[in-house]
Amino acid sequence: MSLTDGSPRSVEVVITTYNSPSVLDLVLSALTCQTAQCFGVCVADDGSDERTQALIQDWQSRASAFGGQTLRHVWQPDEGFQKNRILNKAIASSPAEYLVFIDGDCLASPRFVERHLSLAKPGRFVSGGLIRLPLSATPHIKTGNILSGEVFQPLWLRHQGALDSVGDWLKSAALPTGVLDALEWLTPVKRTWNGCNASGWKADLLAVNGFNESMRYGAEDVELGVRLNHLGIKARHCRYSAPLLHIEHSRGYADPGTIAANQAHVKALRRTSVSWTDNGIQPSPRDQ
Repeated sequence: MSLTDGSPRSVEVVITTYNSPSVLDLVLSALTCQTAQCFGVCVADDGSDERTQALIQDWQSRASAFGGQTLRHVWQPDEGFQKNRILNKAIASSPAEYLVFIDGDCLASPRFVERHLSLAKPGRFVSGGLIRLPLSATPHIKTGNILSGEVFQPLWLRHQGALDSVGDWLKSAALPTGVLDALEWLTPVKRTWNGCNASGWKADLLAVNGFNESMRYGAEDVELGVRLNHLGIKARHCRYSAPLLHIEHSRGYADPGTIAANQAHVKALRRTSVSWTDNGIQPSPRDQ
């Protein structure tokens, strides 16, 4: 796929990670199979050790892995869950005009980036969902069946127990794109920024000062979308047409109290017109 008039002139896929090099390797493998071959990759690393650095250096040595595009590694010291901080560093340093975000435990289907770019418009961000693979599926995910595309096929997903609902089946893009496109317009699901599967213009992200770095795990991505909405940037679903598979894992960083507080903050934020965060890419005057 080549970029056409009106499309972003430069694109980067941003992957967040933390001490999961074997899974990150699978995620990067999936990105080599994209029908769109016009993007760089940035691994936004929230404090991983040297194993992740070694993996990325190995990938960087493969000049043709991403069609000759750049693979960057943006790292910060491990200070607990600081995903929003490392994402802001990735955004601020990115040379790209348009950014696509996935988590480091998610496998992008072959048309994933192409679909995001096809929906990219001024005044819009794009957001989708994911198909959660059960823990029992993890041993069956190999580089080979990612490269062949088998893991994204509804038959394979159903065999792994990942398509137990109509909603999940639709997320596998089993229907023609035109039908899925209509369903994305009609779905009653809120159009929020879902950090595992989202994209937007770098200029828009800078205009709201990026992610709120005071927020830890739990709705910390949705909060960004609310502020973008307040700026006049509206969301477009790619819920059913950009399949993304989530590899299950434990979440030792999840704190119920923090999640509840974050959700309350987002609810209150919706009732305001605030688009800027003082705890983002640009430090507030008192922090300077």
